Amino acid sequence: MTVRALIVDDEEPGRINLRYALAEHPRWEVAGECASAAAAQALIAAQEIDVVFLDIQMPGDSGLVLARALAAMATPPLVIFVTAHNAFALDAFEVHALDYLLKPVHDVRLATALARAEAMLVLRQRPAYGAALRAWADTDSPATGYWQQVSVRSVGRIECIQLADVDWIETCGNYVSLHLAARSVMHRLPLSRLLCHLDPAHFLRVHRSAVVRAGQAANLEVAGDGAYRLTLRSGALVPVSERYVDALRKSMAER
Repeated sequence: MTVRALIVDDEEPGRINLRYALAEHPRWEVAGECASAAAAQALIAAQEIDVVFLDIQMPGDSGLVLARALAAMATPPLVIFVTAHNAFALDAFEVHALDYLLKPVHDVRLATALARAEAMLVLRQRPAYGAALRAWADTDSPATGYWQQVSVRSVGRIECIQLADVDWIETCGNYVSLHLAARSVMHRLPLSRLLCHLDPAHFLRVHRSAVVRAGQAANLEVAGDGAYRLTLRSGALVPVSERYVDALRKSMAER
């Protein structure tokens, strides 16, 4: 399999460095290089491009503007964002299973991103990726409010999980476990970062390790000194700490 890549970066050294790095991977072919979003959009319209390496910070139309334009395509090329900073944007990429590279690009991190892209192309995941890219484009602007879904990536596949279908969320180190009615899904994003994007009207923190969706609480009982246990409508048992119990009781009373 040959993967046709496009490098989009307004700085020539950035394009050169990435071109040389990709030359170490025989299956990858640099089909073009562009210094602006407009030039890149024209090239993508004229050629078959599998993967776009897209610098976020560019004068004029930024890389994010181009990404939103690509999101309108039925089967857009995979986008690997390249950035020097902006942690808030990185949260959005993580939650929608979009890949990114931090400058300066390290060989190991690049190899990981390339392997992910190859797996998605082999499994014909471009339509699913397009849905994830559109979801990111719809929620990236702060004016659009809180996230409504997350896109979970595993072994080259992407699955969109609607947050309205999540009963509760449990922290697992740098991951969260999204508990749905019939299964649980692991997603690579710390709970502390995910909380910044959850609507507090719909999700309530009840413990340092747990968040529940409003309306799912069925019964609250004392489990020990300063500790409580919440039973959800699904039957799941969730720990509750004294710090959050008053807010939980208020939420349960309102419903």
